[in-house]
Amino acid sequence: MEGPLATKPDELLPSASDFMTKLALAEAEEASKQSRQFAEAEAEKQALLDRFKKPSGLSDEEAIQHAVNIIERAVSNGRTEVEVHRFPNQLCTDKGRAINQQEPGWENTLTGVPKEIYQLWAKYFRPRGYKLRVEIINFPGGMPGDIAMTLKWG
Repeated sequence: MEGPLATKPDELLPSASDFMTKLALAEAEEASKQSRQFAEAEAEKQALLDRFKKPSGLSDEEAIQHAVNIIERAVSNGRTEVEVHRFPNQLCTDKGRAINQQEPGWENTLTGVPKEIYQLWAKYFRPRGYKLRVEIINFPGGMPGDIAMTLKWG
């Protein structure tokens, strides 16, 4: 009876290198999963950037009505300003440098939807006393990051 029992532990107990191989495969699968998730997130970010780079497709009337709804909601909450848009610095031709430096003509660096918002403000809102503050709101790695557009009426 000792013969079959002697081989049983050899069949039951894998070698240490077998477990290391199993661990390496599990780690590789996890790394692959994280890589896929990162690639998906980057693709979503790029799709959003692409969408913001293009015209919104809204008429001036539709955009104004949307803005009025936002303003009314803010006023009902006792606010005198509201952030109307936030976007990555990639939507500026200079990555937000002119905005950060408050250079004259910074508005000429805007593209896509942010440019539309600025133009809508300049054409309709500014003559009615609204102010628009455009500023860098974070500095990842010490460099300009996201940009916020805040409409003020008080």
